[in-house]
Amino acid sequence: MPERSAVVVGGNRIPFAKAGTKYAAASSGDMLTAALDGLVARFGLAGQQVGEVAAGAVLKHTRDFNLTREAVLGSALDPHTPACDLQQACGTGLETVIYVANKIRLGQADTGIAGGVDSASDAPIVVSEGLRRALLRASRSKTLLERLKSFASLHPTDLAPVPPGVVEPRTGLSMGESQALTTAEYGLTREAADELALASHRNLARAWDAGFFDDLVTPYLGVTRDTLLRPDTSAEALAKLKPVFGGENGTMTAGNSTALTDGAAVVLLAEEEWARERHWPVLARVVDAQVAATDYVTGNEGLLIAGARAIPVLLERNGLTLADFDLVEIHEAFASTVLATLAQLEADGHGTVDRARLNVNGSSLAAGHPFAATGGRIVATLAKLLAERGPGSRGLISICAAGGQAVTAILEAV
Repeated sequence: MPERSAVVVGGNRIPFAKAGTKYAAASSGDMLTAALDGLVARFGLAGQQVGEVAAGAVLKHTRDFNLTREAVLGSALDPHTPACDLQQACGTGLETVIYVANKIRLGQADTGIAGGVDSASDAPIVVSEGLRRALLRASRSKTLLERLKSFASLHPTDLAPVPPGVVEPRTGLSMGESQALTTAEYGLTREAADELALASHRNLARAWDAGFFDDLVTPYLGVTRDTLLRPDTSAEALAKLKPVFGGENGTMTAGNSTALTDGAAVVLLAEEEWARERHWPVLARVVDAQVAATDYVTGNEGLLIAGARAIPVLLERNGLTLADFDLVEIHEAFASTVLATLAQLEADGHGTVDRARLNVNGSSLAAGHPFAATGGRIVATLAKLLAERGPGSRGLISICAAGGQAVTAILEAV
């Protein structure tokens, strides 16, 4: 079989919105379908079958056991289009891109759509273990008396719902609490974190104003721009915010940490020659990818710093250094996550990243972070940026994820 290349053709997302606001009544299925339909309209795919659609969500109701397939059926795509759900926490969106790209490279598909969605507004509410067991017993009961007996041992406290929470089961710490430990370990300053956050807002605002997202975003429920974006923020405004992680002397604030967000993003991929024959845009080739994990439970590594483990493997396999990349996208889970990753790469002898090449059109601190949607946003943005720079331009992506993991990839303009 001749060598096949998987390329990014384009992408689409809905504007990201702060949880509990504009999309509060929208489900993950609604948002993913909207993102898909925007992509379908942009590339004339209505009624057409693509090789496969892969997407996922981190916060997922039981009703969404087949979320992506249901979104496909609700979209304008041909219903013969197969779909699957993948999940790797915040790395989900990028992992789906890798999944689809690998299928294309292996000849198992000529086209595919990858992405993700999350709704922090519509997070599932869990019942207590006692109530759950009682409900299961009642569902198996054959008589009314048996059903009533199923609830006889319940305590009033069993009736209280369990609120949603994103904490690490092994440590009981939230991502923010975990990152606060890493922030202190690396001695990262509040000023450096705020500086990175300010750059994110300014860069994203500039990109919106320049029309960069006109062919990457479709309005949804009346929202036309990312609602977390603060184009008028300043270093002085960020400096006034109180710490939210790390205690009263902590450096992590609401301004340099990502907020809970709702949104969806998808990416269209195709085999390079197949795309050219159909006169589709060929923005960037998916060159390679690498995942890694840290031992944040029994080791000395931070929860969100696995990118510093994955990136060196990726560089060595491709004979590259950090200096060989025109653009670098490091997911801004927290400003200090980016800073710690850069510090560790430098400490391990892999060089530095020119800040003028880092997250040049803003990232999660300004756009928001609907967990599984972030990868699709970054891939579509980076592919377009690289295409604007011309053939041979390279981009590096690193997205940290819960469980001490990270997903990384290389894109190159063709």
